[in-house]
Amino acid sequence: MRIGHGYDVHKFAENRKLILGGTEIPYEFGLLGHSDADVLVHAVMDSLLGAAALGDIGKHFPDTDERYKGADSIALLKEVCRILDENGYKIGNIDSTVIAQKPKLKDYIYAMRENIANACGIDISQVSVKATTEEKLGFTGRLEGISAHAVCIIEE
Repeated sequence: MRIGHGYDVHKFAENRKLILGGTEIPYEFGLLGHSDADVLVHAVMDSLLGAAALGDIGKHFPDTDERYKGADSIALLKEVCRILDENGYKIGNIDSTVIAQKPKLKDYIYAMRENIANACGIDISQVSVKATTEEKLGFTGRLEGISAHAVCIIEE
């Protein structure tokens, strides 16, 4: 068994869609990033790659590479899972938390779990997505952006 941790953060930006866990969330701002800036999926990918000691998303999908400009993070997650499989690993479970003062995410949690599970080729029961605020503290509390943490277990 191997354990991985991932963390990501993106700041809010105008004229961008807000994509979390592969789900478009209606909100006045999106997140700034080279890809679709899906902070949740980025944290999940980094946890999986880290558990396997295979680097991080910056190594596999650098923001200096135009191929990844506007990239769908769910498609990138599928590639990460292909890399894991190629290296003899399978996912045990993924646990993640989105930290956002706004918007409220409870109505979108199931869809996020489903998207992540489908991209990874695992059952939805193996994927947890939670959302919390920071009680108006820090950059997320000041509505400057969103962050996410993810942990996972993979098996050889």
